[in-house]
Amino acid sequence: MTDAENGAPEESSMSPDTGGAVPAQASAEPGPAEAAAAAADTDAGAVDGESADAGSPDAPGPGGDAADRAAAVAALAERVRSVGRSGPNAAASSASSPASAPEAGAAPATPADGTGTGTDRVVTDEQRAQALRATAEVLGAGGAPAELAAAAVSLFGDGAAEQLREDPWAVLSLPGVRPEHADGFARGLLGPAAGPGDQRRAQALVGWLLEQAALRGHSALEIGEVTAGLERLGVPDSAAAVQAAVLDGRAMPFQEELTGAEAHAAGGDDEDEPPTRTLLALERLALAEESLADGLVRLMSTFVPGEDQEDQEEQAEHEESAEGAAADTVAEAADKDAAEAAEDADGADAEDAADAAPQAPAAPGPAAWEAAAEAAPSSSAAALVRAAAGSALVLHTGGEAARAEPAALLAAATGLGLRAWAATWTDHGRAAFAALAPLADTPAPAPVATLAELLAGAAGPGRSPDGTLALDLLVVLDAPLLDVELAATLLESLADGTRLVLSGDPGQLWSAGPGRFFADLLTAKVCPAVASRTPDFGPIGELVSGVGIGELQPVEAPDKEVVILTAKDSGEAVHRAVQLLTDSIPRALGIPSEQVVLLTPGHGGGAGTRALNAAAKARLNPGPGRFAGFDPGDRVADSPAPGHTRLARVVDGDAAGLHLEYPDGTRRTVAPADAQKLRHGWALTVHQAVGRHWPGAVVVVPDDAAAALSRQWVYTAFGRGERHLSVVHAAGPALPQAVAERPAAPRTTRLRAILAENAAQEY
Repeated sequence: MTDAENGAPEESSMSPDTGGAVPAQASAEPGPAEAAAAAADTDAGAVDGESADAGSPDAPGPGGDAADRAAAVAALAERVRSVGRSGPNAAASSASSPASAPEAGAAPATPADGTGTGTDRVVTDEQRAQALRATAEVLGAGGAPAELAAAAVSLFGDGAAEQLREDPWAVLSLPGVRPEHADGFARGLLGPAAGPGDQRRAQALVGWLLEQAALRGHSALEIGEVTAGLERLGVPDSAAAVQAAVLDGRAMPFQEELTGAEAHAAGGDDEDEPPTRTLLALERLALAEESLADGLVRLMSTFVPGEDQEDQEEQAEHEESAEGAAADTVAEAADKDAAEAAEDADGADAEDAADAAPQAPAAPGPAAWEAAAEAAPSSSAAALVRAAAGSALVLHTGGEAARAEPAALLAAATGLGLRAWAATWTDHGRAAFAALAPLADTPAPAPVATLAELLAGAAGPGRSPDGTLALDLLVVLDAPLLDVELAATLLESLADGTRLVLSGDPGQLWSAGPGRFFADLLTAKVCPAVASRTPDFGPIGELVSGVGIGELQPVEAPDKEVVILTAKDSGEAVHRAVQLLTDSIPRALGIPSEQVVLLTPGHGGGAGTRALNAAAKARLNPGPGRFAGFDPGDRVADSPAPGHTRLARVVDGDAAGLHLEYPDGTRRTVAPADAQKLRHGWALTVHQAVGRHWPGAVVVVPDDAAAALSRQWVYTAFGRGERHLSVVHAAGPALPQAVAERPAAPRTTRLRAILAENAAQEY
């Protein structure tokens, strides 16, 4: 089973034997990367088969024995580094490669609404319609579906038709298009001239491999993995392709020193110089990680802790005495009457200026912070308060119960006069955090918003004149869910010296997008990290804690808080799960079906979200699906962006679209063209469920999900239930094996290395 939310678009039902034609449509719902590497669900369109192994370091491929291949990769790395040192423009004039497409995933040259182009020229409706017609003609000539025209015009602008004619492999940048589809399209346009060694194909495949790696969570790839992937895709000269992609700016090269276990594995113990590796990264991800590291270092280097009142008074007295001596000297040399007149005028002006001047921000000193720490409700909360007192950047780790500690910090900072806010990943998390003591004990609304609301300005403290958030301390919950691009955006919005506290559970799933921001920060040791000692209570907390250390052991559950059921196959797993949702849990535990969720690894397969939702709808809200497959009363999952899912209920539907109501009472109408992006929401993937909890959770582990399982996945899935957890699994020994042997899918990132070069490891 694959997880189509991994960010890889879904394939259409068009089979590969259609001559490599481009799929008719792609899924609009991307999501976390980990399950893509374990793809087995053919209708979910993840990176599978040949291309799934293309970026794998263990993938076999042509190129001779291991020693020859290592030597070739080392030689290529040196050539690529020389290109990186001289810059892509240095050799651009000598490059004679044909025209090529922008890198996959690059910012569109034309907004999706057609209001502009790469030159910021206004595009009329007629111009856009003409561009769509011309692009559809080119796509049709190559055997690709015309439905891709809108995506092509959005990406390439109103010159999309010319772009695709000049470089047919540019179609690989469109959603859902795979190399075999692009090859078929190129053959349709170029005929026999569309060979596997075409430079346009080779360069497009470099970008595609890096984009696929990003979907799996990597912000960069080792150069050897890229060349191996190119060879598996039939590129005859992978080294030349990589060099050309670097010259063209499609990829950026970086050299890193290996340390610790990585250096030992590379045989660098006896070397005078530490071993290195060469990485390739998409420009947007490379710049995001650089910007993120710069922002972190900027906060730490500009932070100035407050001073106690006594220290401030001593300093003020010293400054006043120095100013008084200078004033006496001036007064002796000045005319007395003129000085008195000037003093009167200056005094009046000073009074007016004092009235108009903004108040200086609060800067509590060590004594005030220590008093707040002593008043904290737990030792872990006190440790967090003390860490925030003396540092601009603080990491906090712990489970669900440990959220009371950042809540205590937020209340303490507010009490000290700081402009303090907290940001959560979901609206559910926002409400749950605001309900924690001591935030819930104050009459004023808790200063809590979702991260999306905070950055968009829909909620929060507002912006300062310089555009940064008007706050002194920000607590970010669910920090492991931030990818490098979102984290970079967050850091850019914080003023110099702002305190930033990142809190999260390191055992849970990482971000849907590329990078491992929180994990890299923990490893970098550039700031204090406070590990909570507050355990998650009850049988569910005990079970999850065991999973976190690699053990899947039975727990005592006298009130049926945890129930483990086995199934012989996916069909039986679906039957049992829906029975639990619709009958057993409501009847035995008093938890209504509306407060129970079904969780599974992926969308496809015999027990994916599609199968589970179809069975749940048949039992809970049967109907013909009158409105784009939905009926009034259906539970739906709205995923507007990777890693972000909002649950809603269908109110009605008409020509205007599908009318949805969200848990907070707000409503939204989804246009008919966008309704196909929605899914039924009785069953979700675990990646969709991050950042929220339900009174009851039923985790389904199908028999075809073994490759998608990891300790991270199990830990996150089992932790979604508050009062009850049922596990229905047909995976046999694969479940305990995943918990014991597969902590998490590895990710290649650069943040830790960048921080090592720019910040001291002091913690």
